[in-house]
Amino acid sequence: MSRLRRALLLVAFAGIVTIIQAGDIHAAATQTAKPPSTLLPAVNVAGTDARWQLIELHRNGAIGRDVAVTFGLPFAPGLLKDARNVRILDEQNRELPAHVEPTLRWYFKDNSIRAVKVQLHADLDGDTRKLHFTYDVPATTPLSDGWDYADGEVQDSNDVTVPGVLATLTAQWMSASLIAGPQQPTSSSPYDRYFATQFAWAKALPSKQGSSWLFDRPTALFQQYVRTGRLDYLAAATESYAFYMSHLRHFGMPGWPLCGGGWSLGEVNVCDPKYVYIEPILFALGLNGDDSRHDASLVERMMGSWRSGGWNYPAGPYDKPEHRFTEREMGLGLLETVSAYEVTGDADYRKDINDRVGWLYDHQQHNPDGLGNDGSWRSSWQAHEGDKYDAATDVRGTSPWMTENIVDGLWHAWLVTGDKRIPVMLTGFGRYLERYGWIDIDTLKPGADWRDSCSGASGQISWYWSSPHGDPARVLAIQNSDGWYSDYHNVELTLPVALARYFETDPAQQRALDKRMALLGSSYNMTCATTSATPRRFNWNNRGVGVVQWLIHHSATQP
Repeated sequence: MSRLRRALLLVAFAGIVTIIQAGDIHAAATQTAKPPSTLLPAVNVAGTDARWQLIELHRNGAIGRDVAVTFGLPFAPGLLKDARNVRILDEQNRELPAHVEPTLRWYFKDNSIRAVKVQLHADLDGDTRKLHFTYDVPATTPLSDGWDYADGEVQDSNDVTVPGVLATLTAQWMSASLIAGPQQPTSSSPYDRYFATQFAWAKALPSKQGSSWLFDRPTALFQQYVRTGRLDYLAAATESYAFYMSHLRHFGMPGWPLCGGGWSLGEVNVCDPKYVYIEPILFALGLNGDDSRHDASLVERMMGSWRSGGWNYPAGPYDKPEHRFTEREMGLGLLETVSAYEVTGDADYRKDINDRVGWLYDHQQHNPDGLGNDGSWRSSWQAHEGDKYDAATDVRGTSPWMTENIVDGLWHAWLVTGDKRIPVMLTGFGRYLERYGWIDIDTLKPGADWRDSCSGASGQISWYWSSPHGDPARVLAIQNSDGWYSDYHNVELTLPVALARYFETDPAQQRALDKRMALLGSSYNMTCATTSATPRRFNWNNRGVGVVQWLIHHSATQP
């Protein structure tokens, strides 16, 4: 245990952690409050098609013919046990000398290698070159020496250090590797066209405005690169990651007042934990081989930011009706805890995942306000907004679109743990959404600014603050005050709907969720995608929803 961890008074988790395996994305789906009943379909992770095993080098500022190349190469569970089996081959199938070392492991599977860092010197006559790789037999050329990742970097036009050469992999290989969880490789779905349209205005690095990084810009870009294999997405993700990591505080204790592990830019205070993201480190290791911008102590400080709450209250269970609770902090806190475990394999973080899932389960199933389980993580509107709590005037409810953060965290936690409580929570919230989350568009009054005209006549609208228990007049007042253009959040709301449908076993609920997902197709409107007034919308729309295309495909195959 490190000195930092001792200083943080973290409790070590002794012994071997028993991890519930999710198999090849197998686990038991559950009906609400019923035992597991249905096995979910497997993901094809074999990666046996050699056409998937292409590597394309792209000059990214490197000068000259002899260039230094570093990239990450991810593998599905069980495919690679020995890094010496990775061979890089040229156009004539000749083996090139390379340095290969593991960077990630499948800690929650079989401890096989999840990703390797590959380094080689290559002749690059023009701007591109195609290579390929195999992993079935040991390399015959001597293992070459590696070098510091920074040695192959150059300064770009934004004064950010980036690799002088980028290497793209195929979307099929990356999706099957599960580096971003299960993904459906494609670049032509309505969602992909929506993303591309947003990217046209979001591509430029937001180097001045801190709020443009809220909801994790690097992860949004890395995940879409995984699904599409597009070079421009990888380049933007790589630059964004380097810039993001340069604004983290690498010194000091987490929490007030030093806030070590915090992030700051412009108006963003370093003690605000909702800007602290560990998931990009996983992608940078797995896809770029970039091990230069983090170490175990930085990850500990970043996790300390989430545990301490920075300038807020420490993370913990929801045990009082007046307890301050935000869906964003609880959801992103769980998501980043999962990522910390995936990066490090640290048993403390694995225990933290279980604790956080337990807090959410108890909150949903046994809310301390005594109003019962309606499927939401119900809390106080006043405490949510930082106002003085008054039970007589409070509106107890939840933010449907902010709850997407909880749903995303639970999905990632399920992939790692297979925790049987998670499908119960996801289907419960899906049912809540259908009953209480959506505004009846037939009752929309003329002049209400709850929906952008670009959404069209069938555009869905979720309540900004949804409450089956509060005074309807107060709920309406919140909507009128804060719910303008609520349909801007429909893209991310496809995630809770799709996940509820994936785990749902009741036919009537399945049909309702299928209908809702079809209606949400209007959220991929290209005119809406061009709206750039709120730069962080690119992040909140896209960070967690790439998997929706996979969920839709596999839900359709279930009985």
